[in-house]
Amino acid sequence: MSRTFTRAELEAYLDEALSPADMVAIEAALRKQPELMRRLAEINQGLSGGSHTLAEIWRRHRITCPTRQHLGSYLLGAVPDERADYIRFHLQEIGCRYCQANLADLQRQQEENSAVASSRRRKYFDTSAGYLPRDR
Repeated sequence: MSRTFTRAELEAYLDEALSPADMVAIEAALRKQPELMRRLAEINQGLSGGSHTLAEIWRRHRITCPTRQHLGSYLLGAVPDERADYIRFHLQEIGCRYCQANLADLQRQQEENSAVASSRRRKYFDTSAGYLPRDR
């Protein structure tokens, strides 16, 4: 029994905005259903043909996605509760892979910066330890 995919699901597939499980399901169906491949090609042609629907503009410009700056502030715990709730919802419930990747990159940078800062502090201490007075 073959599953019927909606136009919205196929558009999200083209934008790589689905969960990995849904992406795999569509890819498997594409291998078995030539008609689905034809539908996907038509949708892709319509998307790249300059269609300007409101949904398309929102999707292409990621209007609902938090900015990288907001994701960084969220990572540091420096956003108001309402914004933090929205970002958490966007990342976990919506499962925006674009924002998840941005957040993972910011986390990696934060970890690297922390390691560099720790190393720098240790070097400062080591180079100045001999200059500190011993009797105080």
